[in-house]
Amino acid sequence: MTTIGFIGLGTMGRPMAAHLLKAGHTLLLKSGRQVPADLVDAGGKACASAREVAEGAEIVVTMLPDTPDVEAVLFGEGGVAEGLSPGKLVIDMSSISPIATKTFAERIRALGCDYLDAPVSGGEVGAKAASLTIMVGGPDSAFERARPLFEAMGKTITLVGENGAGQTTKVANQIIVALNIEAVAEALLFASRAGADPARVREALMGGFATSRVLEVHGERMVKRSFAPGFRIELHQKDLNLALENGRALGVPLPNTAATQQLFSACAAQGGKGWDHSAVIKALEGMAAHEIG
Repeated sequence: MTTIGFIGLGTMGRPMAAHLLKAGHTLLLKSGRQVPADLVDAGGKACASAREVAEGAEIVVTMLPDTPDVEAVLFGEGGVAEGLSPGKLVIDMSSISPIATKTFAERIRALGCDYLDAPVSGGEVGAKAASLTIMVGGPDSAFERARPLFEAMGKTITLVGENGAGQTTKVANQIIVALNIEAVAEALLFASRAGADPARVREALMGGFATSRVLEVHGERMVKRSFAPGFRIELHQKDLNLALENGRALGVPLPNTAATQQLFSACAAQGGKGWDHSAVIKALEGMAAHEIG
């Protein structure tokens, strides 16, 4: 078994760390808040700093909200980089900028360590069920070293390419999910405004070429007006910001991504940052002066 440092024990990180403990690994833990008592009771050790985590661990995993958070934890005062020694492995499982990720990887490699970017998809449900999709960028040897950890936390695990490729894949995933949610919202709003029952329309579409996981799960949320967060609008806003920022840097137009981001922003302006991202339909309903349910 491996001694693993895990930094970031929020909605996603907490159950992911729990699965690693269950798999028999030794965990050194650090959180922006107090380390959850259940993880300590299960054998995890709370550490005072990211540096302390890195000093004691063979592999350091980070699961943090955004690019600046990862940079601060890795390279800030008392950060991971100060505690690393050659031969260790850093795995960032946050969803952050692909361009910044390449820079972080270079800085970690300069210390004689390996780096993997391994963002996940599947949300809180997937984290709790250990069924996450994990998209990995980095060297083959580091990927194979990390594979047992990934298998404890997820089901679909893919080495996509070199450093940055994992984050690029996650951004692509978030573009697809956002645009699918927006398309389902438009379709159900159209159907309802035309006088059809959106619940029955959704049921009919589930048997045709328009079927999708988004139509199944988020379409049901829209019909039932169930917007308690599985994945918050503010987090999807962050991911689409990454898409748009990196798209500009690469000279790639993302017009529909930009339009969907504006709908998320409209929801946020109504106090909906914490709504589930399926609540994007509320922005469309406001424009149409019609609620589907």
